[in-house]
Amino acid sequence: MIDRPGLADFLRRRRESLRPSDAGLIEGVRRRTPGLRRDEVAQLANISTDYYARLEQRRGANPSASIVASLARALRCDPDERDHLYHLAGFPAPPRYAGGYVRPGVMSLLDRLGDVPACVVSDLGEVLWQNTVATLTLGWSTGGRAGRSANVVWRWFTEPGLRTYFPEEDWPRHSLAHVNDLRATAARRGGDADVADLVDDLRERSGEFRELWERHEVAVRRFDRKRVLHPEVGVLHLTCEVLLSPEADSRVLAFFPTEGTDTREKLALLRTIGTHDFRAPR
Repeated sequence: MIDRPGLADFLRRRRESLRPSDAGLIEGVRRRTPGLRRDEVAQLANISTDYYARLEQRRGANPSASIVASLARALRCDPDERDHLYHLAGFPAPPRYAGGYVRPGVMSLLDRLGDVPACVVSDLGEVLWQNTVATLTLGWSTGGRAGRSANVVWRWFTEPGLRTYFPEEDWPRHSLAHVNDLRATAARRGGDADVADLVDDLRERSGEFRELWERHEVAVRRFDRKRVLHPEVGVLHLTCEVLLSPEADSRVLAFFPTEGTDTREKLALLRTIGTHDFRAPR
């Protein structure tokens, strides 16, 4: 059962212990209270300020497991703090191998890559976190959604609109890379329910996925080149470096401008334009 007073107290104390710079935010004007403001935590967790405020006030609807995961990321909880937060919210702590957890140090590091799109993705393709320039650049904005709605592999094969961010001649290569990468995950932990459920649902929903899956090709991506068709600045040529976590169940994707192209200048222009919602049309 949820420990509502304990949850409220932990959220408040954790929020007050953080500086804006810890969460990748600008310090701004002088603050009347220590730590982050409630609206800043809500923004980082992709929930409403009113809902978050009610949690700190010991009232409102019980948070779902996905909201607890978002709060743990927003508040930069370490694994022990994350497990405690789940306990207070009335959920068993997720396995330490993944569970949507992104280390605070990784988020702080990627926040400092202000000119490079970077994100953290699970081994199933779920975007766990991304820095501001990645939100500006890629067609992966999840709008605060979690699970399948934040899963790039699922959306690639079930939401045709996502593909409009990439040249059509590149689609077969991206499809094969997604499937081969998921094959590697299935080989490593195929007995896990989340892996089996995703594969089964993709096989049912997509004939293209089903045909590629039956090839039994396996490959973990550690390097890639992408062309992104951005609606504001045109074609972006990106070189993707992939860094695996020690447990190999999450990875950092950093997209550097490909040398010899004008992508560096276009990324600078995007940062000037500011944050827009460039989610693929439905």
